Amino acid sequence: MSMRARRPVYILFSSLLLLSLVSVNGRPQEAGRSEQTESFPQSHLIRVSTNLVTVPVSVTDALGHPVRNLQIADFVVEEDGRPETLTGIADPGQTPLELALLVDVSGSVEPRFTFELQAAARFLRRVLRQEDTFAVFSIGPQPGLVQSRTANLEEGLRSVTTLVPTRDSTAFYDAVVMAAQFLGRNHTLGCRRIQVVISDGEDNNSESHRLADALQEVQRADCVFYSINPAGASIHLNKVSLEGQRGMDELARKTGGKTYVPDQVTDLDAFFDRITSEIRAQYLLEYYSSDQRKNGAYRQISVRLPSRPDLQIHARHGYYAATG
Repeated sequence: MSMRARRPVYILFSSLLLLSLVSVNGRPQEAGRSEQTESFPQSHLIRVSTNLVTVPVSVTDALGHPVRNLQIADFVVEEDGRPETLTGIADPGQTPLELALLVDVSGSVEPRFTFELQAAARFLRRVLRQEDTFAVFSIGPQPGLVQSRTANLEEGLRSVTTLVPTRDSTAFYDAVVMAAQFLGRNHTLGCRRIQVVISDGEDNNSESHRLADALQEVQRADCVFYSINPAGASIHLNKVSLEGQRGMDELARKTGGKTYVPDQVTDLDAFFDRITSEIRAQYLLEYYSSDQRKNGAYRQISVRLPSRPDLQIHARHGYYAATG
């Protein structure tokens, strides 16, 4: 073969090599080196500016059992009162999870602390699959990131065992906001973002945020909020405890999650099992909003099952539009 015949092959190889050295954001990258964010390849953390809206939806029957056999045609979604056209539905529990576990380490939960950690560890083993990731946060005098985003279950469980109770005050809403913002920054496209909180919800030390701020940030992160209050029946003994539970109730109701108040600490496993069942039975609905404006406004969502009025739906009440 002549040199003239070989030249196109050489040019093609060179072009492919050049393409292999360009990162996903179009910048040249050194061979053998990949950029990392939270110990995950940058290409796994996809940022998009789009009017695609995703809505995790849990559906249960009259007995509270998950319903898994629904089709896209069964759902009707409205945004600000306008019907929207669903473009996709993921089978229950099949989309990956980005989970944030928040553990209260303040003085109000100290008597039950060891059992809470053991129950939380059992929950993580049951709910997480190979494609899921999670992070661990502490709720104490200041919020703390105990374990950054990881898919390594054993690594995460070791971080849970490092938590120790304190007798100090509680920055509950600051911790919820920190976890929500973390999930908003670190996630994959098409995942379900979930906060699971073990706390009584009492807050006496948040410096920057209250309930309204926490709700806004959880909604901005497209996050579903679940909580288990290990205080049990004692929440009815004082106004502070009742107010803490009411705050968690609102966070759950407006994001499509649930709150649980076990009668005794030994019931924690049963309530974690309920959360696991619901998470694994969530549909993920998708539609492109007919409102093209990128104004950052809050938009209300309504999800219905017109042909199945006997079923109960848990879905977030709205989302914040993109900006810019």
